[in-house]
Amino acid sequence: MIPIPASLHSKSSAHDLKSRLDWGEPALTIIDVRDRSAFNACHIQGAISLTQAELVDRATANLEPMRDIYIYGATDEDTAEAASMLREAGYQNVAELTGGLAGWQANGFPIESTSAVIG
Repeated sequence: MIPIPASLHSKSSAHDLKSRLDWGEPALTIIDVRDRSAFNACHIQGAISLTQAELVDRATANLEPMRDIYIYGATDEDTAEAASMLREAGYQNVAELTGGLAGWQANGFPIESTSAVIG
């Protein structure tokens, strides 16, 4: 039996997010704010791409303000800036994914990639 995950924190680890996804009813959105080419090359499985330039406009048009959001960028600083933008726009349930994609991959968690494997 998978334990009920902890509640959303302003800063979350890859393990926190994975636990929430494994629970089976995550009711959350994962946002990647890196540029599109980085997103297209590789991203957390299930993440959506919203660059920082379009983040608030697209989020307010598509996501309920009470939605749980996990967000990550190229660096923890980019992540913090994007999370701050969402919080200022009225989103209260925003978690900064510390370590971003690198932290996620270091744990061997699922990613989506358009990179071809040559071997």
